[in-house]
Amino acid sequence: DGAEAGRGSTTVSERAVARIVARAADEVEESGGLARTVLGVHAGRKAARTDVRVDGEIVTARVAMSVAYPRPVRQVARRVRESVRDRVQELTGLTVRQVDIDVAELERPKGRTVS
Repeated sequence: DGAEAGRGSTTVSERAVARIVARAADEVEESGGLARTVLGVHAGRKAARTDVRVDGEIVTARVAMSVAYPRPVRQVARRVRESVRDRVQELTGLTVRQVDIDVAELERPKGRTVS
């Protein structure tokens, strides 16, 4: 409201938005992070990789993630895109202009990666 507007400004860092984007992607059941490897050995999973740009009130994001096999990749990507847009808007008030999804891996339900 008007009384609040005169008290200062709020800035949400790209890093904070990137964390929101990663968590929002993870909230979609059929999506996941990418495999971690240490010296070529599988070392578990991590969150989806994100690249986020904030320009004023506008956010653009890229998410690199896995999809559970045999789920429909395009459908899961659409759900992740919607989740990211909704969460960023809800938690920051920023507008998400674009969310690019890179499906880098297919993941078997028990965590094995499908080549």
